[in-house]
Amino acid sequence: MAVETGCFTIGVFQDLEWAQRGLDALAAHGFVAESVSVIAKETPEATALVERVTGRAAERLDLARLGAAAIAGPLVAALNGEARDLARLGVAGTMRRVGFQSHDGEIFERLIGRGGVLVAIHSEPRAADALAVLHNYGAGNAAIGAWAGRV
Repeated sequence: MAVETGCFTIGVFQDLEWAQRGLDALAAHGFVAESVSVIAKETPEATALVERVTGRAAERLDLARLGAAAIAGPLVAALNGEARDLARLGVAGTMRRVGFQSHDGEIFERLIGRGGVLVAIHSEPRAADALAVLHNYGAGNAAIGAWAGRV
């Protein structure tokens, strides 16, 4: 079964508090919970944030180079791929699947490791809107991945 990667807009907030502000802003701008993904180092607070924002239970996954992470959303399936190797390859090793360069994945992974919260929005028609909200609410390294077939 092939996984639809589509277009993801990704940014990393410096901590849970900033992530909550950005996620609230995304919701206020009409981005639905089904389009939002969150990846954070696992803590009770991070797990609660993931569940509150995505409306589903956070998955716990031991990621290469990061350790235990609380994750949920469509980005997880896209990064996992058919081989289910997100845990083995980590964020840096799988980010090319959604149109980012490997060095982008390394940056995202490093920021998550420092307590940052990766937020991704799966919304090709509104990618520029998502990027603007991420930038306006403090997400670092926010960018739009290349559309399928362009990488």
